[in-house]
Amino acid sequence: MIFGILKEIKNGEYRVTATPAEVEVLVGDGHEVHITKNAGYMAGFDDEEYAAAGAIIEESNEDIWAKCDFVAKVKEIEPSEYDLLREGQIIFCCVHPAGHREEVDKLLEKKVIAITAEDSHRYGSPNCEAAGKAGAFMGLWSMMTINGGSGKFVSGLAGAPGIKALVCGAGTVGKAAVETLVNMGAWVTVADVSIGILRDLQQKYDGKINTIMSNRANLAAEIKNTDLVINSVRWPKDAKDYMIDREMVRSMRRGSVIVDISNDYGCIETFHETTHENPTYIEEGVVHYCVANIPGAIAGSTSKSLAAGVLGHFRNIMNLGLKEAMARDGYLRRSLTCYKGYLTHQETSAIQNRPWVKPEVILGLEGRELDPAPQPTVSVSNNFYPEFL
Repeated sequence: MIFGILKEIKNGEYRVTATPAEVEVLVGDGHEVHITKNAGYMAGFDDEEYAAAGAIIEESNEDIWAKCDFVAKVKEIEPSEYDLLREGQIIFCCVHPAGHREEVDKLLEKKVIAITAEDSHRYGSPNCEAAGKAGAFMGLWSMMTINGGSGKFVSGLAGAPGIKALVCGAGTVGKAAVETLVNMGAWVTVADVSIGILRDLQQKYDGKINTIMSNRANLAAEIKNTDLVINSVRWPKDAKDYMIDREMVRSMRRGSVIVDISNDYGCIETFHETTHENPTYIEEGVVHYCVANIPGAIAGSTSKSLAAGVLGHFRNIMNLGLKEAMARDGYLRRSLTCYKGYLTHQETSAIQNRPWVKPEVILGLEGRELDPAPQPTVSVSNNFYPEFL
């Protein structure tokens, strides 16, 4: 198979989806690997390293789109790339389909095979770990006086106490943020809806963190005395209320910080997306850090971790074929988003109110023993294409 690695074009995105180490493996499997010139440069990987691993260096992304049967990148398909999509082409990237209707429209129109990378990780996304750890660090950076914050130091100084941090959500992102904050000396409280997860965290940190059940009353009470809020809750895109509303933000001390790692409109009322070039804004006296692609700030480490995490998917698709790869890996199968003009992603169907078909049905895998995987979200849709009922 001819495989292509694209250079990221989203503003502030510096990662690359495969390093020379992964290229060497894929070439060793007998595949032809192409990569856009300087695709790995900002992450610390030079074209000479890719060439030595067996990659063919292309001058532009347009060359990759035109020549490759299977293309991969880190972030979403940008509007400038829509006309480059080819029917039947396999695309692996962080599609984030439920929140990007226009992107899904184009993927369906072009009849490509799109796989949303963020749903494919059996052991949690490397990007989630990176976002949690770097997001906590960025929150501490935002708290500095020179950045508009209260000027409090995370672990305190003699005679000056350390900061109080609240981490909302204890999935992969939240746990990574907690690890960073605890290691740096913050006083941490974790809010989650699972008593089991909270108990496990208390045991992990020998009771040196506080935990609360995540509900509006508890959050409203806790946030008043919190210096740094880290949000890692994946808020339902069709929710009618906010987890943290404007009144709760207003109750925080001036110079406190909110880092919205999940970057979901609707979760925090005062949220709007920012970039690495202009990462913060102040609303209700609180500094907000709301960069969508936080892991891009540590592109060297995140590229290595991400590439290692998705190499198995790349090899299985290229060595076994798409159908067999998805039969053997339920996490890959649940990530199938569009298949030759059909939507195959349940959350997107539910949020966007459009019909879908289960991946195992359109791939003809019914009746086979398939590797299981839990659904990535709680969204449910019975809005199926009539021809697949």
